[in-house]
Amino acid sequence: MRLITYQSETGPRIAAAGDGGYVDLNQADSALPTAMKTLLQMGVEGLKQAQAAITDGSPLDQQPSKLMAPVPDPQKVICIGLNYADHAAESGSPIPEEPVIFNKFPTAVRGHGDAIVLPKLSDQVDYEAELVVIIGKQGRHIPREQAFAHVAGYACGHDVSGRDWQLGKPGGQWLMGKSFDSFAPLGPELVTCDEVGDPGQLGIQLRLNGETMQDSNTKQLIFPVDQLVAYISGVCTLKPGDVIFTGTPPGVGFARQPKVLLKPGDVVEVEIERIGVLRNETVAE
Repeated sequence: MRLITYQSETGPRIAAAGDGGYVDLNQADSALPTAMKTLLQMGVEGLKQAQAAITDGSPLDQQPSKLMAPVPDPQKVICIGLNYADHAAESGSPIPEEPVIFNKFPTAVRGHGDAIVLPKLSDQVDYEAELVVIIGKQGRHIPREQAFAHVAGYACGHDVSGRDWQLGKPGGQWLMGKSFDSFAPLGPELVTCDEVGDPGQLGIQLRLNGETMQDSNTKQLIFPVDQLVAYISGVCTLKPGDVIFTGTPPGVGFARQPKVLLKPGDVVEVEIERIGVLRNETVAE
């Protein structure tokens, strides 16, 4: 399935892609919720009900014009640093021996088509295309061989980064440099695991104003999805709707000569094979 959260006249609602367009799940089946996290909390049975609703329901008369992030209110936004060997090399960092974990405040989350706001307090804003994992089942100390049972699906993600904060402040301010409002666009859809297949075999690209800046494949991940889920759950309980940004491939702007930094009016597209294209434009604060 391909699931979205969209902005309706009455507030956020969820829908799924059908043959004739998006079907509002709650309109098709009143037993289904209007919020993505609530649907994910229903587990496998909830997703089965949603699939049945697509078949039984009718497409919306007016297709959604405003998409939100598939999970607009995740409890946790977990990120992985230096998870492609060639990105670690361009950053001048050794290949990590275990996952490098940081996070973003959930207020950074935005959806497809939302503006990326270039903040007054940073003049070195960079782009990073990432595969995002969306958790569907709660777990702690999840064995690696059971990790995929806890994944609901995937989305495209953009780990926008204020390099002057992340790298230039004393001691490094990763959390602050990564957490400006609008610095975590994701979407446009939550694509369930059955449609994506192996998350370790996906082409991933980032285009800036139509020019390809990053072009790689998730087979280059140092720590694959199942290992990340198992590792993170050893520290904290993963809950439905939590999102994991799995790291970016090489080609980021700060590693280029000369540097390529985002400026107002830029259009950034993150495309991941079998998942879709996430598009956002930048504006000045």
